[in-house]
Amino acid sequence: MIRRSTEGGAALLLVMWLIALLASLIGAFALSARIERLQERVLSRGAIAGEAARAGLEMALVRVDDANLRRRWVPDGRPYHWIYGGIPIDVRVTDEQGKVDINTADPGLLAGLFRAVGVPAEQATRLASAMVDWRDADSLTQPQGGAEDPEYDAAGLPYGAKDAPFETVAEAEQVLGMTPAIYARVAPYLTVYTAQGTPDTAFAAAPVLTAMGLDGPGLVAARQAQRTDAAGGRSAGGIMGGGGTYSIQSVARLVEGRTAAITGVVRTGGNGAPGSAYTALDWEEGTTAR
Repeated sequence: MIRRSTEGGAALLLVMWLIALLASLIGAFALSARIERLQERVLSRGAIAGEAARAGLEMALVRVDDANLRRRWVPDGRPYHWIYGGIPIDVRVTDEQGKVDINTADPGLLAGLFRAVGVPAEQATRLASAMVDWRDADSLTQPQGGAEDPEYDAAGLPYGAKDAPFETVAEAEQVLGMTPAIYARVAPYLTVYTAQGTPDTAFAAAPVLTAMGLDGPGLVAARQAQRTDAAGGRSAGGIMGGGGTYSIQSVARLVEGRTAAITGVVRTGGNGAPGSAYTALDWEEGTTAR
C-alpha cells in the first residue's frame, strides 16, 4: 500500500511538473509573439513616418516651382505646415543661394557672419581668416591672422591647412579656432554649392543679411509680412523663382508620438537617373518615439 501511494505521488509530481513546463513554454511563446508584434508595429509605423517626411520634402520641391503663385512656397526658411494622409508635416525649405559659400566668400563677409551669430569681433576676424587659409592654395597666412600649417602644428593637431576648397560644410569643423558651439550656430547659414561670393538677399536669413551690412531682422520681417499678389505677378512673399538647390527639413509626426525627420540638400533634376526628380547632395534622416 505504501509503495502504491509513493508511486502515485511521484506520478502526480511528474504530471504537475509537465504542466508547469508546458505553461512556461506557452507563456514564453506568448511573450515572444507579443514582442514580435510590437517590433513589427514599431518598424511599420517608423516606415510610415519616414515616407511621410519624404513626401514633405518632395512636396517642397513641387511648391517652390509651382506655376500657381498662390500655392508657391518661398524658399527662405519660413515654416510651412502640410497634412499628408492625415499625418501633419512641418517643412522648411531654404534656397542655397541665400547662404554664404565658404569657398568663395571674402574674409569680411565670413567675419560678419561669425559676429552676427555672437562670436566676439576679434575672434570672428581670426576665424574668418583661418577659413580662407584653409581653402586657398598658398602657404601664406592672411594679414588679419588666419592659420597655415605651423599654426595647426603649434596647436597639436595632426593635420594642417587643406589648401584646397571645402568639400562639405562639415569640413569647417576642422578649421583652427572653430568650436562645436560656434559651428552649431553658423552651420545653417553656410553652403558649398553656389560658387557665388555674395548671397541672394531674397532668400538670406537675418544673420546673413546682417553680415552683408543690412538690417537682417527688419528685412526678414518685411519679407515674411508680404502676401500673395498673383495679379501683381508676385509669389507668396513677393519672391519669384530660386536657384534649384535647396536645403529642406521635413518633420512628420504621428499621433502616437513617433517622429521622423529628413534634413537634406537637394538639387532639382535627377542627374540622369530615370524617374528621379532631384539629386541628393547631402542627406540625414531618423525616427524617434515618445
